[in-house]
Amino acid sequence: MTNSLTAGRVGAARGEAETLVIFLHGYGANGADLLGLADPLSPHMPGTAFLAPDAPQPCAGAPFGYQWFPIPWIDGSSQEESVSGMRDAVVHLGAWLDEVAEDEGIGPRNTILFGFSQGTMMALHVGPRRSPAYAGLVGFSGRLLMPELLADEAVEKPPVLLVHGDADDVVPVAALPEAGDALEEAGFDVYAHVMNGTGHGIAPDGLSVALAFMQERLGIARQV
Repeated sequence: MTNSLTAGRVGAARGEAETLVIFLHGYGANGADLLGLADPLSPHMPGTAFLAPDAPQPCAGAPFGYQWFPIPWIDGSSQEESVSGMRDAVVHLGAWLDEVAEDEGIGPRNTILFGFSQGTMMALHVGPRRSPAYAGLVGFSGRLLMPELLADEAVEKPPVLLVHGDADDVVPVAALPEAGDALEEAGFDVYAHVMNGTGHGIAPDGLSVALAFMQERLGIARQV
């Protein structure tokens, strides 16, 4: 397989994995930034492979990082450049997701899209616009892009878990109810968890909630 995106992979071996978790990193980071989450998750998710692609665009403000699309208020790009970059990223990510499903032999119904920050924006935008439906979407510390288009453009409505820190000074916690309301109005089942005292990151309590959500959606028995 020739990947359109470069990605790391850990967990169950190819050909043995039955379920997938795909991590989508935040602005200025890379796939390895989230792939480390597989360490605490994998003992509780047997038979699961964890993949984490690098976003398609180098990030000017982070020499070793990537971005899914420019962010005007951070990098000085124009709104047109941001929208164009987002559309390009959607194409790149969609092509890569198709390749992964074929290569792993595991379709969306047994796959979780797990985003952080800008990666959440990608997961919440791309996931509902692809068919068949993903097992679930997990979004940490992000927001919903173009909420006004969701109801008309969604072709599937997988369950969504939104998690956010109440001390986040990068993406305000208000983004959680804003996204949740728009998703529910469009017919999605939405679950939410606020991490008390947490900034722009992933706290243990939030990861535990995400683990339980993923186990349920993927049909994985909880490990005692």
